[in-house]
Amino acid sequence: MAATISFARGAPSLDIVDVEGLRAAADQAFTADPAGMTAYGTAVGYVPLREWIAERHGVDPKQVLVTNGSMQADAFLFDALVGLGDAVIVERPTYDRTLLSLRNRGADVRMVELEPDGIDTSALEQLLAGGLKPKLAHIIPNFQNPAGHTLSAAKRDALLELARRHDFTIFEDDPYVSLRFAGEPLPTMVSMDPGQVVYASSFSKTVCPGIRVGYLVGPEALIAQIVKLATSTYISPNMVSQAIVNQFCRSGALERSIVTVREALRERAQTLCQALGEQLPDARFVAPEGGYFLWVELPAGSDVDALFRAAADRGVQFVKGSDFLLEGGETSFRLAYSGVTPAEIEEGVKRLAEAYAEAGSPAHAA
Repeated sequence: MAATISFARGAPSLDIVDVEGLRAAADQAFTADPAGMTAYGTAVGYVPLREWIAERHGVDPKQVLVTNGSMQADAFLFDALVGLGDAVIVERPTYDRTLLSLRNRGADVRMVELEPDGIDTSALEQLLAGGLKPKLAHIIPNFQNPAGHTLSAAKRDALLELARRHDFTIFEDDPYVSLRFAGEPLPTMVSMDPGQVVYASSFSKTVCPGIRVGYLVGPEALIAQIVKLATSTYISPNMVSQAIVNQFCRSGALERSIVTVREALRERAQTLCQALGEQLPDARFVAPEGGYFLWVELPAGSDVDALFRAAADRGVQFVKGSDFLLEGGETSFRLAYSGVTPAEIEEGVKRLAEAYAEAGSPAHAA
């Protein structure tokens, strides 16, 4: 069987991870602060990294919590703000782990359609006018997972205005913000209205996934509440990883890594869009301006379940669209291009097109 080509995992390939930079940062960390990085520390995270993040966002360090990856940050925020039966707005589609986390807490999850320029704020306004009182709106504003779309400037303004008027918190989940390779950067919503927004990001996409360092930025009182949750959960997060990330950031290696990753993602995204256009012309998609993902819609009557099986037989993996929705998505799927080389992308799309012709197309289904 041919080698497996995976479009399923949102992670960078090893060739674009700065292994040498990480090795140097680890050596610097152990030299600079062996006592601090090998001790338990406190639940706020490694203090020098907390301070670096605060400076980057222009906030007081007391507004920052450093965690074991951004999923840990998400979990703490949900524990603090979301109770059984509380309404939470999410995008349709949205990250499957977010859906699982909210449903496990018994939240009343309301999906609002995601458009190429972000969540449909008019549809959200109608929901709110109908009496819905959400506690939280979870938004992935830049190069959204799974769709790859970006929330426009106008919709950022509209969403903040709705949050102020209807008194709900925006959770700005933003791990891909640094990975823009086309278009113009947009301000974060937390910078536009820090009282209405809690912001999360991660070093998994810009340093490497295995480092497991994420963070929250939010109002001081809320962060203090979450610090208590963190203290009772794990005493302190991983000081060794956070100390290494601190050195990686302060040495300039982070910015160099971002440049490397951006350029690789640009080439991979362009190759994927071109290959789909040539090999699978039935596919409909919005070319991403950054990030890891591209969302594909096939014509009505297509069978993504059958396509999934036929592609697997050819050694190609992807994630079905239905995994990112409460219902529907039978004709959609997500392709992650971050972990595959341009040559693998071309071969993978060729096999995917063969699988579609054999099992997934409307003509075959009929």
